[in-house]
Amino acid sequence: MTVRANVGARPLAGRRIVITRAREQAGQFRRLLEEAGGEVLEVPTIRIEPPESWGPLDRAISRLDEFQWLIFTSVNGVESFRQRLATNGKDLGAVGRYRVAAIGPATADALKELGVSPEVVPDEYRAEGLLENLRAHIRPGDRVLLPRAAETRDLLVKELGRLGADVAEVPAYQTVAVRAGAPLLRRAFESGTVDVVTFTSSSTVRHFVAMFAPGEAATLLGKAAVACIGPITAQTAAELGLHTDIMPDEFTIPALARAIIGYYSKKSEKE
Repeated sequence: MTVRANVGARPLAGRRIVITRAREQAGQFRRLLEEAGGEVLEVPTIRIEPPESWGPLDRAISRLDEFQWLIFTSVNGVESFRQRLATNGKDLGAVGRYRVAAIGPATADALKELGVSPEVVPDEYRAEGLLENLRAHIRPGDRVLLPRAAETRDLLVKELGRLGADVAEVPAYQTVAVRAGAPLLRRAFESGTVDVVTFTSSSTVRHFVAMFAPGEAATLLGKAAVACIGPITAQTAAELGLHTDIMPDEFTIPALARAIIGYYSKKSEKE
């Protein structure tokens, strides 16, 4: 079993935490957990890759002037859009002419770093919250460009369509399964040294579960806690047989780290 030590100033001391998000995006999360004393085991279950074809996004960029709105639902979408703008010889500053929405603060910050200030950023950092904020702004006939993951929830497209918007949903990137870490995870779980497994998207959950035989993931987890970044991810986990023990009120990486720290701080007080 994991040794517990130095609890207090470092509330995650002696706790081993698995991060399943893409390796290139795990840095901030890892730092926050390690600063609290946690031992982090990075086992990405996904990686971010270009879409099968840049054609749809490039064509949308070529007729960018036809759109009234640009809506971004992830940092990945912002970065891919930036790259393709440059590839197509477009001036990034021109994006400021459009009405821009971002699903949450991380996406908004990525846009601001590029000199674009989003007009709409919801208080609830998921598609439902973004949609509620957009209801007051979208007008029938508005043309909306939505560059995002190749396979994702269709809630925004359907509901914006019901508001009368003409939505062009184009793949800006795709998430691909990574299974190389399955043996490492199995050994860690079987040794009983994992305290919590973290999931930051539905795709991380799905590909985690797919690493093992049907129904095996929940058994392997044993007493390890499951931490999900928000209710959509937690819903996916539940559908796949995993119970969520930790979920922040704000659906961001810093908030998820704080929730894990809070969970184990309370747990230590009882031990």
